[in-house]
Amino acid sequence: MAYEVLARKWRPRQFADVVGQEHVTRTLANAIAAGRIAHAYLFVGPRGIGKTTLARIFAKALNCTKGPTATPCDACDLCREIAAGNALDVQEIDGASNNGVDQVRDLRAQTQFAPARGAYKIFIIDEVHMLSAGAFNALLKTLEEPPAHVKFIFATTEVDKVLPTIISRCQRFDLRRIPTTLIAERLGQIAAAEHVDAGSEALLAIARGADGGMRDALSALDQLIAFRGNRIVEEDVLSVFGLVSHQALETLAVHLLKGEAGEALRLVDALDRNGKDLRRLTVELLEHLRNVLLCQHVADDSLEIDATPEQVRVVRTHAGLAEPARVLRIAELLTDLEGRLRYALSRRTLLDVALVRCCRAATAATLDEVLRRLAALRAAAPAAAGPTATPAAAAPAAAAERASIYKDPIVRKTLELFDGHVIAVEEE
Repeated sequence: MAYEVLARKWRPRQFADVVGQEHVTRTLANAIAAGRIAHAYLFVGPRGIGKTTLARIFAKALNCTKGPTATPCDACDLCREIAAGNALDVQEIDGASNNGVDQVRDLRAQTQFAPARGAYKIFIIDEVHMLSAGAFNALLKTLEEPPAHVKFIFATTEVDKVLPTIISRCQRFDLRRIPTTLIAERLGQIAAAEHVDAGSEALLAIARGADGGMRDALSALDQLIAFRGNRIVEEDVLSVFGLVSHQALETLAVHLLKGEAGEALRLVDALDRNGKDLRRLTVELLEHLRNVLLCQHVADDSLEIDATPEQVRVVRTHAGLAEPARVLRIAELLTDLEGRLRYALSRRTLLDVALVRCCRAATAATLDEVLRRLAALRAAAPAAAGPTATPAAAAPAAAAERASIYKDPIVRKTLELFDGHVIAVEEE
């Protein structure tokens, strides 16, 4: 028997098996139970999070011999045929290769025929945004008033390319990226069922690399089993996919928040020599600093962060290493870097320069600090000059005050950061 990859073997068969999309599965189950089944649905979201899987489960729920039911039996011929993708009454169409007007006309002709065995004739169009404008327009009337036995289910990763007239005729569901902890939990269940010894750190590393997609996580687990056999550790995941360990990522964040440019550059050099993905490192570092900013502005535990409890404790520790204004400036620099790394020929050079700028931003005085310092010096100047000082006597005191301001280390660092703009303001 041919080998079946984990992504297909462990594809969810019931609404309850779908991970991280409870807001969609609950709505669909309630609609079936209440008999409020719409004629067209649109599933929107990034790759590998369950759009087509939900479409198949929904088709089974509608055409199951015991249905319509929110819990299809998975035992009848109709359920098995839909799960295998060869049911006569459920057609899965690839929008990329069937995107012309002629294909849509054929589809419209098929809608006139009653279902062969099930209760409904269901058309699932994947990547529907790939249809041409003419194909969309040819579908409009049928989509708005289809026969009672026809249901449409669309799936897309780029909903902005779908015509608004199509969207307005559908019930839209926006699927979310699956949290890392939920992906790791599901991977642990699958690994145990497959008799694979995978540590929690290894599973978390796989989940991080999947970037919210369960299918990518299962494909990565499949690849690692082929690479290492039935025992997988975190180092295997990091070496195969070029990821950086959480410890190294947190250490680099500490160097940036403390302004330790030399230590940060040495760490990145070691990671680069070990073949780590520098763009992925930048994205994860930016995500870590985003969590730091959230902790700095939300003091209580009401904010949910996609991380383990231990990682959340580390984030809260890092939140006390620098002021929010400095962390925000570092995050802005990394955001700009991430956009430029997509097209860079020398990613290492761009990253090194950006890290030095981040460290300077962590130690240079902010504009608020300069203004507070200037206000304090101005408030202290009249008291030093005395209440009876004459204008002629006060002039040397004012000059001395300005000189002391520009000698202040906080002001000097800010002048370097703002390229002399503060000096121009003062001289005017």
